[in-house]
Amino acid sequence: MHRFKIILFIMICCCQGRLMAANSVASIVPGHLTCAYLTDPIGIDDLTPKLGWQLRATDKSRYGQRQTAYRILVDQDSVALSQRRADVWDSGWVESDATQHIVYLGKKLHPDRKYYWCVAVKDEKGKMSDFSPIGKWVTGLFSNADWTADWIGTSEVFDASQTDYNVYDPWFRKNIYLEEQPSDARIFVASIGFHELYVNGQKIGNPVLAPAATDHGKRARYIGYDISKALRKGSNTISFWLGAGWSIYAPYVRDDRPRGAMVRAEASLYNASREVIGVIKTDGSWKTHPSPNKLLGNWSPRNFGGEVYDANLEVPNWNQPSYDDRSWKRATVYYPHVQLSAQQVEGNVLFREINPVAIEALPNGDYRVDMGVNFAGWTQINVKGAPEKRIDFLFSERRQDEMTFNNRSAYIVDASGVGTFKNRFNYSSGRWITIKGAESKPSLQDIKGWAIRTGYAPASSFVCSDSLQNWIYDRTLWTFDNLSLGGMIVDCPQRERMGYGGDAHATTETGMLNYKMASFYAKWMEDWQDVQGTEPMVGNMNDPQWARKKTSSGRVFNTGILPHTAPTYWGGGGPAWGGIVVTLPWSYYQQYGDKQILEDNFDLIKGWLNFLEGHVQDDLLKPYGGDWDFLGDWLWPNATAEGMNNKKPENICFNNLYRVYNLRTAALIAHEIGNEEQAEIWLAQAEKTSTAINAHFYKNYSYADGSMSNQSLALLAEVVPAEDIKKVQQQLEYEILVKRKGHIHAGITGGALLFKYLRSIHRNDLIYSMLKQTAYPSWGYMRDNDATTIWEMWEKDLRGHSLLHSSFLYPGAWYIDGLSGIKSSSPGYKTFDIQIPKATDTDIAWAKTDFISPMGPIKSHWTRQDGTLTLDIAVPPNTTALLKIPKEDGTLVLQQKAKVRTLPAQAEYSIIVLEPGKYVFKNIN
Repeated sequence: MHRFKIILFIMICCCQGRLMAANSVASIVPGHLTCAYLTDPIGIDDLTPKLGWQLRATDKSRYGQRQTAYRILVDQDSVALSQRRADVWDSGWVESDATQHIVYLGKKLHPDRKYYWCVAVKDEKGKMSDFSPIGKWVTGLFSNADWTADWIGTSEVFDASQTDYNVYDPWFRKNIYLEEQPSDARIFVASIGFHELYVNGQKIGNPVLAPAATDHGKRARYIGYDISKALRKGSNTISFWLGAGWSIYAPYVRDDRPRGAMVRAEASLYNASREVIGVIKTDGSWKTHPSPNKLLGNWSPRNFGGEVYDANLEVPNWNQPSYDDRSWKRATVYYPHVQLSAQQVEGNVLFREINPVAIEALPNGDYRVDMGVNFAGWTQINVKGAPEKRIDFLFSERRQDEMTFNNRSAYIVDASGVGTFKNRFNYSSGRWITIKGAESKPSLQDIKGWAIRTGYAPASSFVCSDSLQNWIYDRTLWTFDNLSLGGMIVDCPQRERMGYGGDAHATTETGMLNYKMASFYAKWMEDWQDVQGTEPMVGNMNDPQWARKKTSSGRVFNTGILPHTAPTYWGGGGPAWGGIVVTLPWSYYQQYGDKQILEDNFDLIKGWLNFLEGHVQDDLLKPYGGDWDFLGDWLWPNATAEGMNNKKPENICFNNLYRVYNLRTAALIAHEIGNEEQAEIWLAQAEKTSTAINAHFYKNYSYADGSMSNQSLALLAEVVPAEDIKKVQQQLEYEILVKRKGHIHAGITGGALLFKYLRSIHRNDLIYSMLKQTAYPSWGYMRDNDATTIWEMWEKDLRGHSLLHSSFLYPGAWYIDGLSGIKSSSPGYKTFDIQIPKATDTDIAWAKTDFISPMGPIKSHWTRQDGTLTLDIAVPPNTTALLKIPKEDGTLVLQQKAKVRTLPAQAEYSIIVLEPGKYVFKNIN
């Protein structure tokens, strides 16, 4: 009996001990560490980088987890840091709930150093968490003065009058001898044009079309590579294979360098004691030789081409120490005036393998390959042919066309009679490949493709009961992916490859709500800073009689003027194209909560709005520039047949409405960063132009032609007199549901701003009315006409238009913040709403969305069945959500033990406040 009591006492004590131990654990633990929005980046050139983390609940059955303080440790020794010793920075306990944008405030950072860091937090009860796993970042070279290497290239000269580039992509190599193997070594590589790095024949990293697209007339971005393990004691060979790419692009032509690929690279090699035991840097002692690869085309619109590989020119072991390079030429040293900057954005990746679905033998002896999907990327093709036979590959978006937009590549067979073509420094775009000159029909296994995009991570997943909506969402994201090569969103990957600002209205929010795009868009805004001061460009910039001599030929004014694309300059547009420099930073701030984007781009914004103000007469913006400089909405249904409308009243109205929208957004930015004087100036300009618009273009509750574009933009820009808002909204509703029978009738900019306004007022019914259509014009019409990507125009086969384009990607945002109802109510999702659509808004029975916000994962799953609404909701730690339920759904009953509170109902919605945790609700009617 006594033994039983003792055992029972021990069991009770053990249980109490475990319970006390469980209660002593903090409710949260930090993880997912980032520096400059990147995970363990190499080459950060910011002396005060921003650190961030996300919180994870240690007990997912509990509620209300919050951070009340943090402590950051930074050291150059990971072992010391694991023992919680931090010589570089110990922040001490900082009372704050901030988890993002924490500015490094430790000792001065040194270039080319590895810094390890970790963070611990205190929860809502003051309990300290475990420290996070250790993260790291490596500093780059902070300024041009830190570089001692030379820019090197070849003496070969590009003949811009040729259809195809006339210079083979160059190889460069240098032998070095090391007395010992380095324990730590990084090489920083800047290139104008693309590069691949090899050490002792080993390709370093997995770069794809590196570096990111950049205005090479002003800037070169460098990438850091860890080469410690590839180096060895004794002889070593460092090699580069360069590709022409953007180095020959006409708008980047400068007098201080030739049009051709160049590289600048350097590395310090360290032993275990951090002593320098060797240095690598490019200079005139490096050797160069042509490679077997060459650009086809001249890297200009409609002739980006592809590449040709001549297997007869292969040189075995060209990048090995054993190779004798005495016959190679010396590299040529150049002195271009460009700013060197770290590439603080993810590089390109091969993100999806694509296999052909059919190969057809054609009567003329050619072979036609169907890859099953339209994509932009690389292909690999095994071929057979007679020695020195050229085999051509023609890429097409259309089954009936052999080639579209001069997308082509080629392979020249060597004496073996067999070979493999694979892209290296260019990419193709299309679905069908015509193979000409092959000796025999290839098998399906002989051909592969890889889609390419910038290597950002996904942030959302979505699926619902409506198969058409699933198709639109999936194809919108697939199209977006295939447009995002090189740290910018292009209009199309085959014809122009330009970073259009107007098209960005259709893509930025779709991008931010579905992917982790913070570093991507910060980089693209830097591109817009680089191009400011130069007028737009159209026409042939390779023509010396045109380039920089006439209107819209790229003359440099050094004012606030902007071209319509960045960093690419070329292409037409209007106020909404340059105006992206106002709207994108504000959207970025709302999404990520990073105020620095507003501060960094404020001068850019101010210059742009001053430029527009210079074209205002009698408080109205007047047409300016050339024929391609004052577009408003663009590519609405039947636009090609109707022609350009630059000087028509509806277009002038649209562009004035857009200017007011820019001014009001800029005033919000000025207010947020504390510049109240400038905010008042912009608001006063907005009011004056609003009055003028209402006097000249407003009649019977319609603006100009009463189009969806003008009506929605007038409402979005707050131009409509307060007493008329409902009437103008009704007119817009009539335009959509009655006049257009539920179809959209808008283009790129007009459609994007239409959807943005309807999302802002939760008119899911009007958006769904346009998204459920299957007759022209609609997304469903694309699906029913065998589209695998979203088109440039609403029409299917208009000559010269792209079938993989940025025009109509704006629905991608609605699926997350409209149909799923997840919408930030404070910058960075510290607070957010989940507003469930009304049952009458759509025919959709259920929708499931999981979204990784900057604060952590948010879940919104809802189902309606036989009058019962079921909700499955997750709120991440350190946030607060307002759950908004249509009143007609009745009273919600929480299906587990948790405390929630209600707020007074608003309009047609009941409101429940949700603390961090997981919830399941069902309604009672």
